[in-house]
Amino acid sequence: MSVKCPTPNLSQSQVVEMVKRLFMLTPSEICSLPSYEDQNFYVAAMEGGEYVLKIMNSEDSKNHAMIEVQTYAMLFLHQNGLPAQTALPTTSGQLMSMEEIDCGYGCQKYLVRLLTYLPGTTISKAPLTPQLLYETGKMAARMDKILLELKHPHLNTLQRDTLNCTLSNVPLLETYISVLDGHPLQEVVKSVIHQYKTSVAPKCSDFHKCIIHGDFNDLNVLVRPDDLSDGYRISGIIDFGDMSSGYYIYELAITIMHMMTVHPKPIEVAGAVLAGWESVLPLKEVEKDCLYVLVLSRFCQFLVLPRRALSLRPDNAKYLIRSFRECDQCLHQLWELGKEQVETVWFQSAAQFSDRT
Repeated sequence: MSVKCPTPNLSQSQVVEMVKRLFMLTPSEICSLPSYEDQNFYVAAMEGGEYVLKIMNSEDSKNHAMIEVQTYAMLFLHQNGLPAQTALPTTSGQLMSMEEIDCGYGCQKYLVRLLTYLPGTTISKAPLTPQLLYETGKMAARMDKILLELKHPHLNTLQRDTLNCTLSNVPLLETYISVLDGHPLQEVVKSVIHQYKTSVAPKCSDFHKCIIHGDFNDLNVLVRPDDLSDGYRISGIIDFGDMSSGYYIYELAITIMHMMTVHPKPIEVAGAVLAGWESVLPLKEVEKDCLYVLVLSRFCQFLVLPRRALSLRPDNAKYLIRSFRECDQCLHQLWELGKEQVETVWFQSAAQFSDRT
């Protein structure tokens, strides 16, 4: 009886065979890329071109329609001028292929796509200047504004009520709060969940609804040096695996939180990101009022969910623990400063940045 494990674990020889068979390409170079639940490979082809082979985990692979929407959304963004990946068709003309593969624990089915490779480095490795943070907020807003026009027969699959990491599901953290037993921030997390339920959830009906990327983080935004300045420009948006129906303010809160974790002065991040966002999509007052708690809520998710995942997947420790310390420090700082003081810094900084631009 085979042991079921949803995460693929293909060998390089399996990758070579698959790329040749499905895409008629001969890999000249293959290297593994980081991933949480899937398996990604950089592939350079002897025939020319660079690609990313993405093998979805077996659980998500069951939702063919949802992956189809994600793939089409990437193409739609690309067609509208944003730096998103596109999928190459297989020899049979399909943008994805369901493959039955034995990764060492019995045959399972995985959805496979070959995506265009976007050059650049993750934004986490670039100097996060105010201008780059502004462009990050602006890019996130442009993306969501374009996705508002997305049409597809399976858009209903983006109503992902069971996805733990959506900001709509912050109350579900109470189910796993025991993973923080003994942690100095456990009571803070409980308080944030309470604030979310009492001060955010009742106001969601007043938020701008949209389709969001859902994980616009420091590893999913790529940058390259800008020839026209001394800084960097955004060259890629990747990993649409957490794409869902949501609200603009969720996307903004997620973006701010993740940029804070890789900035030497986290409190200074939100102003520039917010200014960039509002240059495209101005916020309602009710959304601004909830931003602080939503950013805190995202930090709480990243204190709780990776620790739970680590207990289930200790082999994925390198990926899961990468931002533990930064999340702890940022949440502690924001909580100690309090809503009024943090909002003063954020909104005054955003206004000043907007005046300069």
